Amino acid sequence: MSLQELNLKEEKRNVQLATGLSEDGRATISEHLNEILADHYLLMLKTHNYHWNVKGSLFKSMHDLTEDQYDNLFKAIDDIAERIRALGFDAPGSFAVYSKISKIKEARTGISALEMAADLLESHETMIRNMRETLSVASNYDDEVSVDLMTARLSYHEKAAWMWRSFIEK
Repeated sequence: MSLQELNLKEEKRNVQLATGLSEDGRATISEHLNEILADHYLLMLKTHNYHWNVKGSLFKSMHDLTEDQYDNLFKAIDDIAERIRALGFDAPGSFAVYSKISKIKEARTGISALEMAADLLESHETMIRNMRETLSVASNYDDEVSVDLMTARLSYHEKAAWMWRSFIEK
């Protein structure tokens, strides 16, 4: 029996948002948040990859730090996706879409722990720049909720970048 025969498809209902943000503003902010969501997802994946594959004398410290970070990223992904939904748009949820819109490069293989740390530093700094842009866009549309979300994420990623920078400094 087909889905159509089962009549499982619900009728489409358009419910207008009346939250004080313009349609254009919500759409623009959502586009930026889609990129932030993709960045977080791909950085979580990269961080988890390095967590699994780190070797050498820095294993324990890097293994622990990456675990803390991928846990944080995983939780943030849900918050960002829910903000996109609250703005009235579907959140992207496929690796194909994420890899197209993210500014985060894939994890490298066969590299040392220090090279992993430098790659994670670069990724966090990329995200910081992208989130600053998103914060500015949200601020221009008076979207305090998205501004607050970006401010919290910026605080986290600036600290993460500082940790990776300190990890590789002599």
